[in-house]
Amino acid sequence: MAGIAGFFTRKEPAEENQVPFWSNPERAGWLMKQGEYIKTWRRRWFVLKQGRLFWFKESTITQYSRPRGVILVSGCLTVKGAEDVLNRQHAFELSTNKETMYFIADSDKEKEDWINSIGRSIVRHSRSITETEVLDY
Repeated sequence: MAGIAGFFTRKEPAEENQVPFWSNPERAGWLMKQGEYIKTWRRRWFVLKQGRLFWFKESTITQYSRPRGVILVSGCLTVKGAEDVLNRQHAFELSTNKETMYFIADSDKEKEDWINSIGRSIVRHSRSITETEVLDY
């Protein structure tokens, strides 16, 4: 069974390289996330840009920076608080239909700002019904 990072960090090299994550992000800041294999909490710099949530070890990002991972938010279904799940303040989760990834912000305001930003990005970048598609009720 593939781990959560297997889904969330799927690379799309051609598209990833076209996203200028180093300039004018929709949101950027420090969050804690669990490591993929060793489940310790690590502080990472996150950048939300054009439907992708990138993370880095350092906050100084240039066009030559290499992301440690990327989440395609169009594949995500929910983003919501998760203090009760993790028993930690300022925690939130990002979920697909198969897996969930947890984050911890520095404050409640930061947590709410991230949830709102990611939520808007999910709506904006999710596949929507077009005029040519037929809905089957």
